[in-house]
Amino acid sequence: MFEGDPSGAGGDIMARSRDIAETIPFFSQVASFERLWPVIEARVEEVFDNGKFSHGRQVAKLEGELAAYTGARFTVAVNSGTDALVLLLRACGLRPGDGVLVPAYSFVATATSVVLAGGRPQFVDIDPVTYAMEPGALGAAVTPASRFIMPAHLFSQMADMTGLTAVAARHGLTVLEDSAEGIGMRQNGVHAGLHGAGGVLSFFPSKTLGALGDAGAVLTDRPEVAETVSALRHHGRFGRTVDNFPGISTETGLPGMNSKMDDIQAAVLLAKLTCLDSDIRRRAELAEAYRERLRHIPGIVRLPEVVDRGPGSSCVFYVYLIEAERRDALVGHLARRGIGTEVYYPLPLHLQPCFAEWGYSRGDFPHAEAASARAVALPLYPDLTMEQVDQVCEAVHDFYAGRPV
Repeated sequence: MFEGDPSGAGGDIMARSRDIAETIPFFSQVASFERLWPVIEARVEEVFDNGKFSHGRQVAKLEGELAAYTGARFTVAVNSGTDALVLLLRACGLRPGDGVLVPAYSFVATATSVVLAGGRPQFVDIDPVTYAMEPGALGAAVTPASRFIMPAHLFSQMADMTGLTAVAARHGLTVLEDSAEGIGMRQNGVHAGLHGAGGVLSFFPSKTLGALGDAGAVLTDRPEVAETVSALRHHGRFGRTVDNFPGISTETGLPGMNSKMDDIQAAVLLAKLTCLDSDIRRRAELAEAYRERLRHIPGIVRLPEVVDRGPGSSCVFYVYLIEAERRDALVGHLARRGIGTEVYYPLPLHLQPCFAEWGYSRGDFPHAEAASARAVALPLYPDLTMEQVDQVCEAVHDFYAGRPV
């Protein structure tokens, strides 16, 4: 009855499931793409007219626009935020076995990128308010093998870069930033990714500036880093020496990767970049609406708290993350109401099986483990309406009031 019989009971259940699943998705950019489509279409047509679909004019233009927006001297576009991390680590001189201090609470790519680049991740506990690497915990985690620190800026605000860079300076460590979520975030007037040797951006579709697929970039003020990343993304080839194939060298100076951004993604990102600041403002309005509606609900352990980092600092609500009692049951309740959520991150990095060989155990990083057990993100994106925010908050309230679906 479930197949080929939409009028039967099975068909009714499937129809209801589809309706529920589509009520308030965790993320959607359908309306944004509809508004921007004429601009996107014109840029995509330029790509076809030019006939260069990878590493072409749209990519070069995007690199310039991103440099202007962030204040970076150099921006190198690549095909994902993860590749950006690997290339940045290699370009900054990571050697086999070098220790890279990373937060125990982040997306797994923060640490797997270190392994892929040849290093060893060394985990550090987080500040429970910002969810970022905590300076005191960093100092305690440094070992003779440590060569780099790479904090991640998560959810809505940057790590304490003043405190972290001070610890790094005392120990002679190079500062890199997993600023994949950080576009638009600044501290003391400096954009995320530019407080040390370099940082990255991710343009995964759900990011604040999202593409139609995977894409990323490296940000740096150091010409030698930019030059090396540029070569590594293109099979390690430096220079432009073949007249008939601009951008392709006859010599391979380093063992590199094929990590060039394609021009279709660059075209989409250029169109969406024109709306970035207004999208960030809309995200802030939605976050404030959530705060007003959720702050008195019993069962909500923590709402986002923006830490004042001084003049020239700004936050960006990439997601709206709360900590909640009975988190998993709440997620199920919201799903039954047709509300999408995302759990960030259900298993902290030091407990991931792929890092088991380094001997970390449960209890090593209590703040990271507490966040993994309680944190959940609610829908937040520019196309979300205030009426939908009301529905989400009402559903959360009903859960803790004991009212079923």
